[in-house]
Formats: sequence, C-alpha cells, structure tokens
Amino acid sequence: MNIITTLKQEESKLRRQLSVVRGAIASLDGGAKTIVFSRRRSGPSRKYGKRTISAAGRAKMSRAAKARWARIRAQKLRKAS
Repeated sequence: MNIITTLKQEESKLRRQLSVVRGAIASLDGGAKTIVFSRRRSGPSRKYGKRTISAAGRAKMSRAAKARWARIRAQKLRKAS
C-alpha cells in the first residue's frame, strides 16, 4: 500500500475521532447542539462483503411486522369501544 494513501486514511480516521470527541465535549458542556454523523464505508475497502438476507428471513420479518401491526390495531379498536 502506498504510504500517502495510508496517511490519508489515518488522517480521515483521526478527523472522525476528533469530531466524536468534540461532540461529546459539546454535549457535556450543554451550550451548543452538535450533531455527529458517521459515514459507513462502502465499496472495495470494506472488510466484508455486502450483507444480504435470505427470502426466508425476509418472510419471517414480514410476518413479524404484520403481527405487530395487527396487535397495535387491535389495541386501538379496544380503546375506541
């Protein structure tokens, strides 16, 4: 790996850490409202590949969400009557 690329990556990492520290200081100070955004890395520099979910997993999440909303709707109907 090129030394300049390595140094730029290190600089980027330190800038993110500094942003987090400044946000923590500001929140403890109580004066300023600071929002800290962290960017997720994508592309070839990722350590692992893109995460995917199986069709069975998606179906399970869908069933759970539908059941959750059915419970919420049932509670609203009970409160209304």
